[in-house]
Amino acid sequence: MRRTAVRLGRLDLCSPVMPASGCFGPELRTVTSMDRLGAVVTKTVFSDLRSGNPASRLAETRAGMLNAVGIPSPGLAGFRATTLPAYRALGPKVIVSIGGLAVRDYLEVAAGLADEEFAAFEVNVSCPNLEHGGLDIGTDPRAIEAITRGVRDRGGDRPVIVKMTPNVTSVADIAHAAENAGAEALTVANTFVGLAVDLDTRRPVLGNVTGGMSGPAIKPLALRLVMQASRAVRIPVIGCGGIASVRDAAEFLVAGARAVQVGTANFTRPTVMSEIVEALPELLDRLGAHDVDDLVGTLATA
Repeated sequence: MRRTAVRLGRLDLCSPVMPASGCFGPELRTVTSMDRLGAVVTKTVFSDLRSGNPASRLAETRAGMLNAVGIPSPGLAGFRATTLPAYRALGPKVIVSIGGLAVRDYLEVAAGLADEEFAAFEVNVSCPNLEHGGLDIGTDPRAIEAITRGVRDRGGDRPVIVKMTPNVTSVADIAHAAENAGAEALTVANTFVGLAVDLDTRRPVLGNVTGGMSGPAIKPLALRLVMQASRAVRIPVIGCGGIASVRDAAEFLVAGARAVQVGTANFTRPTVMSEIVEALPELLDRLGAHDVDDLVGTLATA
């Protein structure tokens, strides 16, 4: 696995492939080769119990899907008692995704998990911010800095990865805010906001009206954001958005990512992550690359 090993800040991973938060669970351990994954990312945990949004929560689109699940969560106590041990039992390093509806919520979760055993936090800042009228926390650089610093200070001296929203004017500004506050990596990016319409009823398909668009349709958009973010900061970027093959993953590496997360593809092909890792060495050979680092950021735009 030496050729596929990557380093993200203080995290040494045996491969650059991991699942996106919310798109993988311990129930898939029998169909995915756990030893091939660089890490596993948990579903996002909130401090309190959450049931999620009203039905319908999912809508298939021509090249992906919309989801408005609303991030159900067992709360901090349930996560510590049941969810986190199940992820730890899988074997790969565990990255815990945390969320909140206000800055203080993130800090509460980080403090509540400080004494637990896991590798890193992934801070999901694509949540509605009740302190600012429901706008995404991830659109405010000051909030990003406050959350990142707070999680670092309260989370037990472990790496902090910031998962960015794509729904911003300047991805570079948000990336700089996270880096300046001490983030060791960025995940670029979360889902794009979209709408599905039922023409017969003339109503939204989703109970929440809008939802997060994911899947192959967003890959070109995510690639652009990865390129912009990786060129704006010195910390590593994890690419996410429409990855369903080893070539997809390699394109994100060339665009500037050092690792990738696979999301929607896991629902239709739960073996996809293992397939990507298995095929990666052969693709490296074809591209004349000795290891993953030889591909990272090699996109020629001039």
